[in-house]
Amino acid sequence: MAVLLGALLGAGLLLALSPVFWPAGRARPVAGAAASGVRASATRLLAQAGLRGVPPLAFAALSIVLGVLAAGLAQALLGITALAVLTGAAALLLPLLLVRWRAAAGRTAHREVWPDVVDHLVSAVRSGLSLPDAVSSVARAGPPSTRAPFADFERDYRASANFDRSVDRLKDTLADPVADRILEALRMAREVGGTELTAVLRSLAGSLREDAAVRAELKARQGWVVNAARLGVAAPWIVLLLLASRPEAALAYDTPAGSLLILGGLLVSVVAYRVMLRLGRLPEEPRWFR
Repeated sequence: MAVLLGALLGAGLLLALSPVFWPAGRARPVAGAAASGVRASATRLLAQAGLRGVPPLAFAALSIVLGVLAAGLAQALLGITALAVLTGAAALLLPLLLVRWRAAAGRTAHREVWPDVVDHLVSAVRSGLSLPDAVSSVARAGPPSTRAPFADFERDYRASANFDRSVDRLKDTLADPVADRILEALRMAREVGGTELTAVLRSLAGSLREDAAVRAELKARQGWVVNAARLGVAAPWIVLLLLASRPEAALAYDTPAGSLLILGGLLVSVVAYRVMLRLGRLPEEPRWFR
């Protein structure tokens, strides 16, 4: 029974994801462009999470396999169909959530080191390096967390000698509003010239340090909101798992009324968690220069 339920869940997930991976032939140009956009976004997200060599299709297949295995294991241990389906869905989404968490942590780490990157660019420009060489030097002497994207910029610029295209690819890789501002200032200085670039970069570094200090203080004060949201969401489900370990409780939950109760609890948990996160979330700077 558990194997059959796992196979049905896997088939359902495969059918749900099939429009993304195998678009319809009659709308091939539009669907192909949409699928390419999804794959490009997934590749960029994996790169930001430090998983540059992982193909998006392999990541999706791994998530599906993990979801099917978790659903089958939950069905075998608990015997509650609704809870097994929810466990499979949670396991399916877990890799994506982890990747997003790593990408967000990487953006936070980049936000803290961008002032150092700007200081390095100022020193490189004042020492007489050209702008492409100054940007490329970050790959060797910049903060460790930013060296890989700038190394890609250096290789791309050496191959194409096109500063604008290499900057656009670097912006897509970093996907950071602060990086957009820095790189657009460098692009403008290269196109129109001028002697105020170092002053502009120094002013930008000062404002970035002030913004990082304010955000660190606010995150320290609002951290209890996120912790309370996680504890409040996890506690009922832990109690449910403990109750489901008893045979009589498992029989009660493995009914239409029990399944409806579990789905209602899931809806309430998701809404409450999202509201708590929304209350404790700091506003993110939008990307103006894409």
